[in-house]
Amino acid sequence: MPQFANKRRVHHSAAEMFDLVANVERYPEFVPLCSALKVRQRMQKPDGIEVIVADMTVSFKLVRETFTSKVTLDRPNLKILVEYLQGPFSHLQNRWTFEPKSDDACDVGFFIAYEFKSRMLAMLMGSMFDTAFQRFAAAFEKRADTIYAKPRASIAS
Repeated sequence: MPQFANKRRVHHSAAEMFDLVANVERYPEFVPLCSALKVRQRMQKPDGIEVIVADMTVSFKLVRETFTSKVTLDRPNLKILVEYLQGPFSHLQNRWTFEPKSDDACDVGFFIAYEFKSRMLAMLMGSMFDTAFQRFAAAFEKRADTIYAKPRASIAS
């Protein structure tokens, strides 16, 4: 099963980066391959954890696929878990971690594992997904630089 993991030091606080990744409605503006995102449901739990069910549409050339995920926003622990519910995958799991390093720096961890149901779709989208995942961390960091107006160079760790 294809997977990708990355850890990147960014010059924004862990809380800022968590908020940026948690704001899923804005993904079509800057996330590679994401052409649309619609939140179906949002539930706030008393322990500070929020759960979102959302449909994300990814597009590449003539291929356009929509899938549904459950996104658990664990603000107290600065973690985000994305679990696949429905769509073209047989498996999809995505995890984000935000480890504070100082008041204005953190390590952002990104992990994704996926497998398409269709071998044809895997052949069409597989290599593009791999490339897109490699650009994800940079896309979020660039967005943070724009939103929080603190452009700085990142340090791969």
